[in-house]
This record gives sequence, C-alpha cells and structure tokens, in this order.
Amino acid sequence: MGKSSSTNKLKIINDPVYGFIKIQYNVVFDLIEHPLFQRMRRIKQLGLTHLVYPGANHTRFQHAVGAMHLMSLAIEVIRSKAHQITDEEAKAVTIAILLHDIGHGPFSHSLERSLIKDTTHESLSLMFMEQLNQEFGGELTLAIKIFRNQYHKKFLHQLVSSQLDMDRLDYLKRDSFFTGVTEGVIGSDRIIKMLNVLNDQLVVDEKGIYSIEKFLIARRLMYWQVYLHRTVVASEQLLVMMLRRAETLASEGAQLFATPALAYFLQRDHAHSLEQFAQLDDNDILASAKSWCSHSDPVLSMLSDGLVNRRLLSVELADRPFQAERIDALRERVAVSLSISAGEAEYLVVSDSVSNFAYSDMDDRITIMDKNGNTRDIADASDMLNISVLSKTVRKYFLCYPRNIKEMK
Repeated sequence: MGKSSSTNKLKIINDPVYGFIKIQYNVVFDLIEHPLFQRMRRIKQLGLTHLVYPGANHTRFQHAVGAMHLMSLAIEVIRSKAHQITDEEAKAVTIAILLHDIGHGPFSHSLERSLIKDTTHESLSLMFMEQLNQEFGGELTLAIKIFRNQYHKKFLHQLVSSQLDMDRLDYLKRDSFFTGVTEGVIGSDRIIKMLNVLNDQLVVDEKGIYSIEKFLIARRLMYWQVYLHRTVVASEQLLVMMLRRAETLASEGAQLFATPALAYFLQRDHAHSLEQFAQLDDNDILASAKSWCSHSDPVLSMLSDGLVNRRLLSVELADRPFQAERIDALRERVAVSLSISAGEAEYLVVSDSVSNFAYSDMDDRITIMDKNGNTRDIADASDMLNISVLSKTVRKYFLCYPRNIKEMK
C-alpha cells in the first residue's frame, strides 16, 4: 500500500520550463516518492546528447513531472468545454502520464532493446505500473486501463499516447529549452487551450491550426538537429558496442568489473528480471565504463575511453547504404592498425540507418474542428504545409569508424 503518513502531499515543484507545478493528488505524491520513480532522476532524458549540447543534462524525472503538469492543464481546458472528466478519471490519466516512461533503461532510447532484447520501454513501463498497482492496493487499475487504451473514453488515452499527447508537448519544449535549440520551441500552452473532444476523439479547434503546423515543423527539425544528430548517433554506437563487447567478454569468462545490476545483464544464460532492471541507471554504465578504460581487451578499453573522455567515432551520413566492400576494407584496416581480429574490428566499424517522420498519416491523425463541428485531417486543413512531405519517412545511413584510421587511397 502507499504511504499513510500525515505529511502534506499536495506539494509544489519549481520547474525551469513551466514555473510552479502543483501535485494535485496524494497518490501522485506517493508515486513520485517511490524508488521506481526516483530512479528516473538518474536517467538522462536525451541519453548522450549532452556530448553535443552540454545543457542537455535533464532527466526522465523532470520530463515525467512536466508531462503531468501539461495533463492537468489539458483536463482543465477539456472540462471548460463541457466535456465530462470525473475526478477518478482525472486522477487516473494523471497517473498514466506520470508513469508513461518509468520503463526506460539507462540513457533512455540509446540502449533501447540492448539490455533486454525484444522488449520496448513501453512494455516495461506497463510491467512496472502493474507492480505498483499491487503495492498501492489497486489504485492504479484505471490508469493502466487508460494507458492500454482499454477504457471506453478513448480521448483520455490520446492525451497519454497519440501524435498530439502531453508526452510530445513536454519533451519538445523541454528538450529545446535544455539544448538551446530554438527551432524546437512550441506553443504548448496555446495548443492545449485549443484541445477539444468530438465523438470521443481528441480534436483541435480551428484557431489552433498554426500552432499545430509549427509543432509538426519543430518536431521534424528537432529530430535531425538533436535526436538524430550525427555526433549523437556516433556516441550511441560507442555505447551500444561497448556493452556488446562487454557482454561477449563476460560470456567468455573474462574478468570484468561491473556494478551488481549491470553484471546481471552481462550474463546471457538466464532470463532478465524486472527487479534487476529496476536497479539499473546511467550510473551503472558510467561507473563500469570508467573501469573498462584500462581493461586489457583493446576493443573494450578503446570504446570505453571514447565514451568517458568523448573520443568519439568519425561518422558519415548518406542517403543510401554504404557499400559492403568499403565497410570490409575499413574493418581490415582497423584490424591491422590495432592488431586485432577482423571480428573484433566489427565493434569499431559500424554501419546502420536512422529514420524519422514528423507526422504519420496512418496512426490516429491530428484532427482540426471548425466552429460548425466539421472536421478535417491536418494534412487537408493546412494551407501552408505539405503534410505529405512531413509524413514521408526519411532514412539516413551512417558509417562510424575510429577517427585516427585513414582509408587507403
């Protein structure tokens, strides 16, 4: 059960983006105080992006609290437009957005599927929510229904997860604030003021169309300028390959320092547990990486030193896949230069792709409603944007390799 102390739980949090944020429910205070939620203080929102934008040190904790704040504003606006949201529903949807990212692992998206294979952070968030629901005597049952889109008021789920949810509205504004990338600044206040409900679907009043257009452009720009920045991509490859190398060495019986939580996940021969995952955060990775800088394995030490001391891989971007012959030649050159095997060189020469689209014309769309109650998709309603361009998936291919390796002419 949640705590039953007589402490005043309706606290105020001072947030650098929104100012004062009020905690509106006792159970929300108890959830924020819970170790599973406090863990998010130790997970960077933008993974390794601070290696490019030094201000990007904000955490999943800050983002979750910010999204909770925007949810309270959205509830207020929708209620003011004569749509009923009961107190129980308001509390539940607040809990759902507060916990939507609780399943993230170290460095957020950077290690998605690396530590626990074939499992998304959304699935892990749901598992943690179900665990908390048991601890809190069923108080999260409705929140979980909304999170899973199993509640009859579908617009509540859309506030938590859709193309115009409180998650996106917070992270775009927060990430642009902390990176200093002004192209990502959005009018979240105005967008929320324009939210409405029609036929149980979230819609946007016609007056908000320009704010939505700016939101879609900002999302596109932030992806290529921040989230998929070439140097961020190179940093993430260092991190992923470092852990992959450590996992290989551990499976071969090599002596390898690791925090207890990380050591558990470096073993491949057992099922991974939620309890162990809850012990993992950025600090486990960094503490281990610092030790691995002086490891006898040249590949692990090089990758770890690159991560800890920002000696990053060179990275090239292209519109089409890099030729296999070039990749093989690079690996061969790295192997000879560092006196390692061709297989070991694969950890240092990596090629893959990243992709992005700003708006999906397949999912639940962003719907604009005029004053007569007629609706149109933003793609049709916009007279300025070519939404077909924004909804097109753009894929870029990358090739990473050590900086001091020059290709033979």
